[in-house]
Amino acid sequence: MQKNKEISLQEWLPFDCILDRGIIKLKNNDYIKIINIIPINYNLKSDMEKEGILNSYKTFLKTCNFNIQILIQSNKEDLSKHILKVNESVKSEKNLNLLKISEKYIEFITKLNNEKKSSSKNFYIIIKNEVDENLKQNREEIIISELNEKYFKIKDCLSRCGNVALEISDKEETKKILFSFFNSRKNFLN
Repeated sequence: MQKNKEISLQEWLPFDCILDRGIIKLKNNDYIKIINIIPINYNLKSDMEKEGILNSYKTFLKTCNFNIQILIQSNKEDLSKHILKVNESVKSEKNLNLLKISEKYIEFITKLNNEKKSSSKNFYIIIKNEVDENLKQNREEIIISELNEKYFKIKDCLSRCGNVALEISDKEETKKILFSFFNSRKNFLN
């Protein structure tokens, strides 16, 4: 009978190292880049604006002739601090109509908070550069440059849709994003 070898979490995860600007080197020598997306509220747009956004999005999909992965992360929010702030501001309110509206708002937010139905969403695009084992010129600098070119293409195309694409600025921010993904089940259960 063969005994299973215990492996550490670091050995199990596919990451080799985290570089700057949201770039991660994987153990198989591929590289990925995480891009934070701040979306528009499509539902608040007019029909004409929606048509323009959809056309811009089609152009984005046609222009990006490389694989992308879109990740959406939902986070349950605790609204208790917000409720306290609203309660504080209501104490000094003298207008009875505003007072009634504020009280209804506090009831609504309290109900959402108690039912754990309030959430925020984070949007990310992951791009990848695969290393061609047959080509020796795939040095890290070239791969990083190609990933950054893809990022600027995505940023340009999504800005035409009204979205903002933000480059991850440092290793710590990348670690926080990875941590939040690996702990999303834990946060969901709380």
